[in-house]
Amino acid sequence: MQKGFKWLTTIVVAALLIFLLVARWGAHLYIDWLWYQSLGYINIFKTILLSEIGLRLLVGLSALIFIFVNLILTRKSVLQSINARQINRTDDDIITIYQSPLNKYLTPRLLTLTYLAISTALAFFVSSAVTGDWVIVQKYLHSTTFGVTDPIFNNDIGKYVFNLPFYLFLYQLITWFIILSAFTVALVYFLSETGKDGVGKVFNSMAARLHLSFLAALFFLVRAWGYRLEQYMLLYSGNGVTFGPGYTDIHARLLAYKALFFIALLIALVIIINIFLRRFKLILYSIGGLILASIILGGIYPSAVQNLIVKPNELNKESPYIANSIKYTRMAYNLNQVQIKKFPAGQVLSAADIENNRETVNNIRLWDWRPLRETYQQLQEIRPYYELENIDIDRYTINGEYRQVMLAARELDQAQLSSTAKTWINERLKYTHGYGVTMNPVNKMTSEGLPELFIKNIPPSSEIDVKVTRPEIYFGELTDNYVIVNTKTQEFDYPVGTENAYTTYEGKNGVKVNNFLRKAVFALAFADYKLLLASDLENSSQILYYRNIKDRVTKLAPFLSFDSDPYIVIDNSGALHWMWDAYTTTNMYPYSEPYRGGNNYIRNAVKVIINAYTGQVDFYVSDNEDPIIQTYAKIFPGVFKPLSEMPGDLREHIRYPADLFNIQAEKYTVFHMTNTEVLYNQEDRWNIPTEKFYNEEVTLEPYYNIIKLPESEKPEYVLILPFTPNNKTNMIGWMAARSDDPNYGELLVYEFPKQELVYGPMQIEARIDQDTVISQQLTLWNQRGSSVIRGNLLVIPVENSLLYVEPLYLQSEQSRMPELRRVIVAHNDRIVMEPTLDTALNKIFGTAINDTTNDGQQPSLTDQEPVDKAPATLKELIDTANNLYNEAQTKLQNGDWAGYGEAIGKLEKTLKDLSAQAE
Repeated sequence: MQKGFKWLTTIVVAALLIFLLVARWGAHLYIDWLWYQSLGYINIFKTILLSEIGLRLLVGLSALIFIFVNLILTRKSVLQSINARQINRTDDDIITIYQSPLNKYLTPRLLTLTYLAISTALAFFVSSAVTGDWVIVQKYLHSTTFGVTDPIFNNDIGKYVFNLPFYLFLYQLITWFIILSAFTVALVYFLSETGKDGVGKVFNSMAARLHLSFLAALFFLVRAWGYRLEQYMLLYSGNGVTFGPGYTDIHARLLAYKALFFIALLIALVIIINIFLRRFKLILYSIGGLILASIILGGIYPSAVQNLIVKPNELNKESPYIANSIKYTRMAYNLNQVQIKKFPAGQVLSAADIENNRETVNNIRLWDWRPLRETYQQLQEIRPYYELENIDIDRYTINGEYRQVMLAARELDQAQLSSTAKTWINERLKYTHGYGVTMNPVNKMTSEGLPELFIKNIPPSSEIDVKVTRPEIYFGELTDNYVIVNTKTQEFDYPVGTENAYTTYEGKNGVKVNNFLRKAVFALAFADYKLLLASDLENSSQILYYRNIKDRVTKLAPFLSFDSDPYIVIDNSGALHWMWDAYTTTNMYPYSEPYRGGNNYIRNAVKVIINAYTGQVDFYVSDNEDPIIQTYAKIFPGVFKPLSEMPGDLREHIRYPADLFNIQAEKYTVFHMTNTEVLYNQEDRWNIPTEKFYNEEVTLEPYYNIIKLPESEKPEYVLILPFTPNNKTNMIGWMAARSDDPNYGELLVYEFPKQELVYGPMQIEARIDQDTVISQQLTLWNQRGSSVIRGNLLVIPVENSLLYVEPLYLQSEQSRMPELRRVIVAHNDRIVMEPTLDTALNKIFGTAINDTTNDGQQPSLTDQEPVDKAPATLKELIDTANNLYNEAQTKLQNGDWAGYGEAIGKLEKTLKDLSAQAE
């Protein structure tokens, strides 16, 4: 009785657990349905769900039928085996009769049910393995042609991108069906018929031989198809000099796969014939022959061709295939669209050149995002629960002037709430959103070395004509939890001194909690029973979930890849939006060399806009010619809008994505070489340069800047990255990606004359370290109490020359707030370090400094007087030296190391002038 009770308890607990698991799965499915519906993307939900369920059902049912039919074929043999009596005679003439004890329990009906259970379990296993593969099937059903053929088999690229993955999927699936069935029926025959006589005796059973022979024949038929598919997979070979099939692949491995295709068919035929001949050793010989042929044709022969034919004359043999790799890699990364131009780079700029390019000079980015983030956090987070985590770079027309700015969204981090404030009401109903943004121009600072802010504080105050009128941020990069709005509890909006301002959410994109059943479903899905008991909820209350924009967008479009940096945008009405670049990718583009992650084709095909207040998501197609996005548009009709439908005030903030640019630049360092011999010898390989950040050498990141490109009539927003030759540090050229209409997406490469020396970033860094005045100052600042942060070294094209600019920041040990204190400028053979950019430019280009204001503003260069005025007298220099010495001592006593270093630097210069006067 007690034993029966334990069994009953176990069954009840197991059933309850299964029920809860199924109920929670159903709850998640239901709230996802509501969420997609609230955003207007219910068709995405239906397509993905029906595709996933349909594929798993189809695969599971196919596996069930295939395995079950094979098991049923063993039924007669099994029943005969367990019912048969075996007579054994011992040496003493004692006769024993053996009969399997299973004959008492294993009835034909029970055996059939057992087979069905086994088949169902294996089918479930197989169907689970294809989770997420619905996209392969849908891309096959909605494939698009590329209009380009591969050079080996002359098929359209679309057949490899869309069709070949589907064929490989089917091949692997059918192979699994056969292997699982063969293993299962072999096990059944072994256990039921010959298990007691040893493993090898299973082949004494005629039924087992015939059945397994049939499965073997089927396997080799499918394997022949596999060899056929492997011929196409040679297009992704990594065995040659470059990616893609080389001489050995085409003249040896391709031949091997063709031969193995016919050998596999022949073996399948031999096995089928042998079912009637019943000479089973012939099967073993045939399989051994295939293995031997695989070793010879697939291993020994290609190795011999490579070593005896290719290597002695590798360039000549591989040249056509290297050319293929160059051509198709350039197409896969859009490098064939790069416009190559010459850039003299040797001209010496004048003051007039600087003045004529004021739009460029005024937008040189002096603020590096890394130290600026720390400064922002100290100045503008206002309260501990706000975070200014990610600094974005963009451009706006400000007071009629095209300006580059840096800005950050002030998001709410509930983890920073005090322990007493971390109540369910506060976390779910009250503290629901971040508030506003902080913005500063890239080139301005205050007298304290802090960023001059265009937009600041809470509520946002603006010094410019860009206003923030809808500052609430309900959806962002740091928001990971769900909240409930439109409840009886007022939402905290922003702090006002010792008081707080409150608000009520006005959006309509949340999911309403309008009855008890929905409450229960959400409580189950979120594992939060307090939601069920909350009395502050009303029928009009809305739940906002999937609020992290990275989760939100990837849930809507899991088939796209995304840039690492979404950025915040202010539209003309003052509302905040997130803009995020999305990519279409594949690893099936023939002959194209893969980049990090394994894909070998990429397009920035989609621009995603997310409203920071309502959470509404819109997808805009930015590359209509991309066949992959055309296929996705067929799969999900109505989801992707043409770029022309994006509001104009948001289109102004589209920029060329840095992640794509990095990939293209990395590939261009090799595949700018279009001559096969040059690429084979790696004669002209380029590198991405390095720079110093703090005191560490790091890879130079591409940087946005507003510049006037050579031969361009007006300044525009471009993404820039210099190149250096392999194993050298001088510059060889630079790449620019244009972001403004009507030239958006154009890639330009400006090449320098190879016979002239153009300083690279690390050469400029070395010159900075070797400059006695600058290095002495840096050493002094890096002593006790402060540290020097070296910001991005920017290489700025101006006219037909280059300007190098590197900001320096000081950070004290007591403060995590870096201050912009110096700007280093290098041009031609001169390098200077001054408090402001304009001061440095004035010093380099030979004009006097009449005005150095604290905020970094400088008078126009052309309005200033030349330097050729009378030199100071000996007495004036002595007085100046005394004053500077006293000033330095005062600053030293006050602990002002920056001021002390500045005074010592001026004193050194004065003493040099004094020495020159004395001579």
